[in-house]
Amino acid sequence: MIFFDAHTLSSLVLIAVIGGVLGLDRTAAGQFMISQPIVAGPIIGWILGDATVGLIIGALLELIWVMDMPIGTFVPADSTAVTVSSTAIAVLGGAGEPVLPVIGFSILLTVGMVPITTVAEHRSRKWMSKLADMAIAAPGEVVGQRLARAHLSGLVVFFLKSFIVYLVLLPLGLAAIVLFRQMPDTIHRAMELFVKFLPLVGVAAVVRKLSIRTADRFLLAGIVAAAILSMAFHVPAVFITAVTVGLGWIGVRYGER
Repeated sequence: MIFFDAHTLSSLVLIAVIGGVLGLDRTAAGQFMISQPIVAGPIIGWILGDATVGLIIGALLELIWVMDMPIGTFVPADSTAVTVSSTAIAVLGGAGEPVLPVIGFSILLTVGMVPITTVAEHRSRKWMSKLADMAIAAPGEVVGQRLARAHLSGLVVFFLKSFIVYLVLLPLGLAAIVLFRQMPDTIHRAMELFVKFLPLVGVAAVVRKLSIRTADRFLLAGIVAAAILSMAFHVPAVFITAVTVGLGWIGVRYGER
Protein backbone atom coordinates (compact mmCIF):
# COMPACT_ATOMS: atom_id res chain seq x y z
CA MET A 1 0.00 0.00 0.00
CA ILE A 2 1.40 3.37 -0.96
CA PHE A 3 2.12 5.74 1.90
CA PHE A 4 2.32 9.44 1.18
CA ASP A 5 3.35 10.40 4.70
CA ALA A 6 5.15 13.60 5.65
CA HIS A 7 8.58 12.07 4.98
CA THR A 8 7.63 10.84 1.50
CA LEU A 9 5.97 14.13 0.56
CA SER A 10 8.96 16.14 1.74
CA SER A 11 11.27 13.82 -0.22
CA LEU A 12 9.18 14.33 -3.37
CA VAL A 13 9.35 18.11 -3.04
CA LEU A 14 13.09 17.96 -2.32
CA ILE A 15 13.75 15.80 -5.38
CA ALA A 16 11.57 18.10 -7.51
CA VAL A 17 13.66 21.09 -6.41
CA ILE A 18 17.00 19.34 -6.93
CA GLY A 19 15.81 17.86 -10.22
CA GLY A 20 14.82 21.34 -11.37
CA VAL A 21 18.29 22.66 -10.57
CA LEU A 22 19.98 19.72 -12.31
CA GLY A 23 17.74 20.28 -15.34
CA LEU A 24 19.05 23.83 -15.75
CA ASP A 25 22.45 22.34 -16.54
CA ARG A 26 21.13 20.75 -19.75
CA THR A 27 20.89 23.96 -21.79
CA ALA A 28 19.79 26.93 -19.67
CA ALA A 29 22.85 27.48 -17.47
CA GLY A 30 26.23 26.07 -16.64
CA GLN A 31 26.39 22.89 -18.70
CA PHE A 32 28.82 21.42 -16.18
CA MET A 33 27.59 17.89 -17.07
CA ILE A 34 25.86 17.38 -13.71
CA SER A 35 22.64 16.85 -15.68
CA GLN A 36 24.10 13.74 -17.35
CA PRO A 37 22.47 10.50 -16.13
CA ILE A 38 25.77 9.06 -14.90
CA VAL A 39 26.08 12.05 -12.53
CA ALA A 40 22.44 12.91 -11.77
CA GLY A 41 21.51 9.33 -10.85
CA PRO A 42 24.05 8.86 -8.04
CA ILE A 43 23.31 12.36 -6.71
CA ILE A 44 19.60 11.62 -6.34
CA GLY A 45 20.30 8.13 -5.00
CA TRP A 46 22.74 9.50 -2.43
CA ILE A 47 20.25 12.13 -1.26
CA LEU A 48 17.59 9.45 -0.81
CA GLY A 49 19.99 7.04 0.89
CA ASP A 50 20.80 4.57 -1.92
CA ALA A 51 23.53 5.82 -4.23
CA THR A 52 24.01 2.33 -5.70
CA VAL A 53 20.56 2.32 -7.28
CA GLY A 54 21.23 5.79 -8.67
CA LEU A 55 24.55 4.68 -10.14
CA ILE A 56 23.01 1.63 -11.82
CA ILE A 57 20.15 3.63 -13.33
CA GLY A 58 22.43 6.50 -14.35
CA ALA A 59 24.95 4.18 -16.00
CA LEU A 60 22.27 2.33 -17.97
CA LEU A 61 20.57 5.50 -19.21
CA GLU A 62 23.88 7.21 -19.97
CA LEU A 63 24.69 4.49 -22.47
CA ILE A 64 21.38 4.99 -24.24
CA TRP A 65 21.42 8.79 -24.49
CA VAL A 66 25.13 9.60 -24.41
CA MET A 67 25.11 10.74 -28.06
CA ASP A 68 21.97 12.89 -27.92
CA MET A 69 23.07 16.51 -27.74
CA PRO A 70 20.73 19.55 -27.62
CA ILE A 71 22.39 21.24 -30.60
CA GLY A 72 20.53 23.78 -32.72
CA THR A 73 16.80 23.14 -32.94
CA PHE A 74 17.12 19.46 -32.00
CA VAL A 75 15.43 18.72 -28.67
CA PRO A 76 16.61 15.34 -27.33
CA ALA A 77 14.75 13.32 -24.76
CA ASP A 78 15.10 14.75 -21.28
CA SER A 79 17.45 12.09 -19.94
CA THR A 80 17.89 14.07 -16.74
CA ALA A 81 14.17 13.91 -15.94
CA VAL A 82 14.08 10.20 -16.73
CA THR A 83 17.11 9.49 -14.53
CA VAL A 84 15.93 11.58 -11.59
CA SER A 85 12.41 10.14 -11.76
CA SER A 86 13.60 6.53 -12.17
CA THR A 87 15.99 6.78 -9.25
CA ALA A 88 13.50 8.48 -6.94
CA ILE A 89 10.72 6.03 -7.78
CA ALA A 90 13.00 3.00 -7.38
CA VAL A 91 14.40 4.14 -4.02
CA LEU A 92 11.22 5.53 -2.47
CA GLY A 93 8.89 2.86 -3.82
CA GLY A 94 11.15 -0.17 -3.75
CA ALA A 95 11.72 -0.57 -0.03
CA GLY A 96 11.80 -4.26 0.82
CA GLU A 97 11.61 -5.35 -2.82
CA PRO A 98 14.37 -7.02 -4.90
CA VAL A 99 16.45 -4.26 -6.46
CA LEU A 100 16.69 -5.21 -10.14
CA PRO A 101 12.97 -5.78 -10.89
CA VAL A 102 12.06 -2.44 -9.31
CA ILE A 103 14.84 -0.69 -11.21
CA GLY A 104 13.67 -2.25 -14.47
CA PHE A 105 10.07 -1.25 -13.90
CA SER A 106 11.06 2.29 -12.87
CA ILE A 107 13.17 2.77 -16.00
CA LEU A 108 10.48 1.34 -18.27
CA LEU A 109 7.83 3.52 -16.63
CA THR A 110 9.75 6.79 -16.83
CA VAL A 111 11.02 6.19 -20.36
CA GLY A 112 7.38 5.82 -21.35
CA MET A 113 6.79 9.30 -19.91
CA VAL A 114 9.38 10.92 -22.22
CA PRO A 115 6.68 12.42 -24.52
CA ILE A 116 5.37 14.40 -21.54
CA THR A 117 8.79 15.88 -20.79
CA THR A 118 9.34 16.61 -24.50
CA VAL A 119 6.08 18.55 -24.76
CA ALA A 120 7.00 20.53 -21.64
CA GLU A 121 10.43 21.29 -23.14
CA HIS A 122 8.94 22.51 -26.42
CA ARG A 123 6.46 24.77 -24.62
CA SER A 124 9.21 26.25 -22.47
CA ARG A 125 11.33 27.00 -25.52
CA LYS A 126 8.43 28.64 -27.33
CA TRP A 127 7.80 30.83 -24.31
CA MET A 128 11.47 31.81 -24.24
CA SER A 129 11.34 32.70 -27.95
CA LYS A 130 8.44 35.05 -27.24
CA LEU A 131 10.38 36.72 -24.44
CA ALA A 132 13.38 37.22 -26.74
CA ASP A 133 11.19 38.71 -29.49
CA MET A 134 9.60 41.11 -27.00
CA ALA A 135 13.03 42.20 -25.78
CA ILE A 136 14.36 42.79 -29.28
CA ALA A 137 11.28 44.86 -30.16
CA ALA A 138 12.04 47.28 -27.31
CA PRO A 139 13.66 50.72 -27.89
CA GLY A 140 17.36 50.55 -28.64
CA GLU A 141 18.65 51.80 -25.30
CA VAL A 142 16.81 49.16 -23.26
CA VAL A 143 17.24 46.13 -25.50
CA GLY A 144 20.24 44.91 -23.51
CA GLN A 145 18.41 45.22 -20.21
CA ARG A 146 15.35 43.41 -21.52
CA LEU A 147 17.46 40.64 -23.01
CA ALA A 148 19.21 40.20 -19.65
CA ARG A 149 15.87 40.01 -17.86
CA ALA A 150 14.55 37.58 -20.48
CA HIS A 151 17.58 35.36 -19.94
CA LEU A 152 17.17 35.37 -16.16
CA SER A 153 13.44 34.74 -16.44
CA GLY A 154 14.31 31.82 -18.71
CA LEU A 155 16.09 30.16 -15.80
CA VAL A 156 12.90 30.45 -13.78
CA VAL A 157 10.79 29.09 -16.65
CA PHE A 158 12.99 26.03 -17.18
CA PHE A 159 13.25 25.38 -13.45
CA LEU A 160 9.48 25.55 -12.99
CA LYS A 161 9.01 23.30 -16.02
CA SER A 162 11.13 20.55 -14.46
CA PHE A 163 9.76 21.16 -10.96
CA ILE A 164 6.13 20.76 -12.08
CA VAL A 165 6.93 17.71 -14.21
CA TYR A 166 8.51 15.99 -11.20
CA LEU A 167 5.59 16.86 -8.95
CA VAL A 168 3.32 15.12 -11.47
CA LEU A 169 5.46 12.13 -12.47
CA LEU A 170 6.86 11.08 -9.11
CA PRO A 171 3.53 10.46 -7.31
CA LEU A 172 2.22 8.63 -10.39
CA GLY A 173 5.36 6.49 -10.43
CA LEU A 174 5.04 5.59 -6.76
CA ALA A 175 1.41 4.63 -7.30
CA ALA A 176 2.47 2.45 -10.24
CA ILE A 177 5.00 0.68 -8.01
CA VAL A 178 2.10 -0.48 -5.84
CA LEU A 179 0.50 -2.12 -8.88
CA PHE A 180 3.85 -3.62 -9.88
CA ARG A 181 4.20 -5.34 -6.51
CA GLN A 182 0.91 -7.15 -7.13
CA MET A 183 1.94 -8.45 -10.54
CA PRO A 184 2.96 -12.12 -11.07
CA ASP A 185 6.51 -13.26 -10.49
CA THR A 186 6.98 -13.73 -14.23
CA ILE A 187 6.63 -9.96 -14.69
CA HIS A 188 9.21 -9.36 -11.97
CA ARG A 189 11.64 -11.80 -13.60
CA ALA A 190 11.05 -10.11 -16.95
CA MET A 191 11.96 -6.73 -15.44
CA GLU A 192 15.12 -8.25 -13.99
CA LEU A 193 16.13 -9.59 -17.41
CA PHE A 194 15.27 -6.21 -18.92
CA VAL A 195 17.82 -4.53 -16.65
CA LYS A 196 20.50 -7.14 -17.37
CA PHE A 197 20.14 -6.82 -21.14
CA LEU A 198 19.72 -3.04 -21.23
CA PRO A 199 23.51 -2.40 -21.33
CA LEU A 200 23.67 -4.35 -24.60
CA VAL A 201 21.03 -2.05 -26.06
CA GLY A 202 23.01 0.96 -24.88
CA VAL A 203 26.27 -0.27 -26.36
CA ALA A 204 24.52 -1.06 -29.65
CA ALA A 205 23.03 2.45 -29.70
CA VAL A 206 26.45 4.03 -29.13
CA VAL A 207 28.07 1.91 -31.83
CA ARG A 208 25.30 2.73 -34.30
CA LYS A 209 25.43 6.47 -33.65
CA LEU A 210 29.19 6.58 -33.87
CA SER A 211 29.18 4.42 -37.01
CA ILE A 212 32.34 2.78 -35.71
CA ARG A 213 34.50 1.37 -38.48
CA THR A 214 37.54 0.68 -36.34
CA ALA A 215 37.88 -0.62 -32.82
CA ASP A 216 37.25 1.97 -30.10
CA ARG A 217 40.15 1.51 -27.69
CA PHE A 218 38.32 3.04 -24.73
CA LEU A 219 35.24 0.86 -25.14
CA LEU A 220 37.37 -2.25 -25.66
CA ALA A 221 39.44 -1.35 -22.59
CA GLY A 222 36.25 -1.08 -20.57
CA ILE A 223 35.02 -4.49 -21.72
CA VAL A 224 38.40 -6.14 -21.04
CA ALA A 225 38.73 -4.47 -17.64
CA ALA A 226 35.22 -5.57 -16.69
CA ALA A 227 35.95 -9.16 -17.70
CA ILE A 228 39.22 -9.27 -15.74
CA LEU A 229 37.71 -7.68 -12.65
CA SER A 230 34.73 -10.02 -12.63
CA MET A 231 36.80 -13.19 -13.05
CA ALA A 232 39.93 -12.41 -11.04
CA PHE A 233 38.77 -10.20 -8.19
CA HIS A 234 35.03 -10.88 -7.90
CA VAL A 235 34.25 -7.19 -7.47
CA PRO A 236 30.62 -6.02 -7.22
CA ALA A 237 28.63 -5.93 -10.45
CA VAL A 238 27.86 -2.24 -10.00
CA PHE A 239 31.59 -1.44 -10.03
CA ILE A 240 32.11 -3.47 -13.19
CA THR A 241 29.23 -1.63 -14.85
CA ALA A 242 30.69 1.71 -13.78
CA VAL A 243 34.12 0.88 -15.25
CA THR A 244 32.65 -0.26 -18.57
CA VAL A 245 30.31 2.70 -18.89
CA GLY A 246 32.95 5.16 -17.72
CA LEU A 247 35.54 4.13 -20.30
CA GLY A 248 32.89 3.92 -23.00
CA TRP A 249 31.75 7.43 -22.08
CA ILE A 250 35.34 8.72 -22.32
CA GLY A 251 35.63 7.15 -25.76
CA VAL A 252 32.46 8.85 -26.97
CA ARG A 253 33.46 12.27 -25.63
CA TYR A 254 37.01 11.91 -26.91
CA GLY A 255 35.74 10.87 -30.33
CA GLU A 256 33.68 14.06 -30.62
CA ARG A 257 36.82 16.22 -30.55
